[in-house]
Amino acid sequence: MNKRLFILLIALMSLSLLGIIFVQGYWISNSYRDKEDQINFNFHQVLNEVAKEVQTREIEDYYRIYSGLADSVKTPESINFSELVYTTRSDKSNEFYIFSDGILEEDYKLSSSFLDTEIDSILFKRIINKKSKTKVINGLDGSGPVKETIESFSQLKDYQRSSFENAFKNISSRTPIHKRVSVEEIEELLQKSMQERGLKSNVEFAVYSNGLSTRVHSRNFEFDASKILSTPIFVNEEMKIGYDLLVIFSEKKKTVLKSIMGMAVLSLIFTSVIVLAYASAISQIFKQRQISQIKSDFINNMTHEFKTPIATINLALDALKNPKAKADEAFVERYLKMIRDENRRMHAQVENVLRISKLEKNQLDLPKSRVKLHDLIETAISHVSLIVEDRNGYIKTHFGALKSSVLASESHLTNVIVNILDNAIKYSEDEPKIDIYTENVKNSIVMKVRDQGIGMTKSVQKKIFEKFYRESTGDIHNVKGHGLGLAYAKRILDDHEAEIYVESEKGKGSTFIIKLHLIS
Repeated sequence: MNKRLFILLIALMSLSLLGIIFVQGYWISNSYRDKEDQINFNFHQVLNEVAKEVQTREIEDYYRIYSGLADSVKTPESINFSELVYTTRSDKSNEFYIFSDGILEEDYKLSSSFLDTEIDSILFKRIINKKSKTKVINGLDGSGPVKETIESFSQLKDYQRSSFENAFKNISSRTPIHKRVSVEEIEELLQKSMQERGLKSNVEFAVYSNGLSTRVHSRNFEFDASKILSTPIFVNEEMKIGYDLLVIFSEKKKTVLKSIMGMAVLSLIFTSVIVLAYASAISQIFKQRQISQIKSDFINNMTHEFKTPIATINLALDALKNPKAKADEAFVERYLKMIRDENRRMHAQVENVLRISKLEKNQLDLPKSRVKLHDLIETAISHVSLIVEDRNGYIKTHFGALKSSVLASESHLTNVIVNILDNAIKYSEDEPKIDIYTENVKNSIVMKVRDQGIGMTKSVQKKIFEKFYRESTGDIHNVKGHGLGLAYAKRILDDHEAEIYVESEKGKGSTFIIKLHLIS
């Protein structure tokens, strides 16, 4: 894939994901605000309803007493009667209708003790409506008989009630607030109204007069302007008197969160799944791209490493074809040895590839037996000693371990040590100087292979046991190999339940450490 196209694809995917996250966040935020506004409205409705209920209850209580007292008074203080009379005539017959509509006003005086005020008595009016309809035939001169007269009386209760309420507001305003409403009544009404609306919250409340607290308040009420909802109660605009009912719904935010929690959690879960899937996809894309690049490097290295020995073998064979060369046994032996070495080199590379392939498929047979690690080290050294001597280097052993018996696959563990030694030789710019140490630590034996090569950085140390990984040195063929030796060593040691790790510093060499379990 083209690098620019790859970057563009990643950018588009990232922007799409950010867009999804933004939309989800915006939706949750809007849902929270909408629910908050809705629940605030519901709590305000609760407050207004309670205030109205208290005021209505007070008027109802006193109006019932007033009505009973008014009906019990037989003799009014004064009586006024006003009447309106009008007539109409039918167009179809010689009939007249006389209508009468009158208002009877009776003034009464009642004791105000039932209102618990300092006023001795209260004047009020009882208003009665009198209506009559008279049907007259053959004119109004007396010649025709009266056919029918209908009279009706009705008490104007709505008008009377309205008048009472207006008067009562002014009278009751002189009554102390704690005698007009109780803490228990407000608490009961608040709980009832919240239950009807499906609201749950701890409630604290108080009645204030002109910003000052009254005796009507709940036990744990504390004034906090940021949390308080308020509504007027017992308002009297004429007397400029009124109170405020202040309520704190302490679990209002909890109620809002609870109302959107289900959808918000589902939204967050689905968004998290998308984010994880996206991260996994991006990770896989980068890994595949990295593997593709590594495989390309691997193929280039393998091609180069096979091409060189093949070319060397071809040159050696061409030289051996020369009749003059056949007569010189030393010359022939030299070129035959060269062919054998190059062939062995190619065979070793193929074996490494096959081993890794079998390890990945779990097809590598690892029969284990009792072996001495010191013997395996000596065997591994013999495999690379000629290369070390050719470069004027050395491999020295410092066997400090008194016990070295381990349960291991002799051939594979030997290959592991050979690969580590080969790695130390390849990454030594000058003559390779390698020291091997062993020591016993509790029930284990620890082997350290220390070189004085080019060393490596911390970031490289984390990757050297990955398949195909090779540290870049600026020239892909600067150090021969294909990044399989240490991956193979790690896989074999894992199968032996052993540990391998490296300590290194750039320019100061490396130390590979292997820890194996001892057997008795």
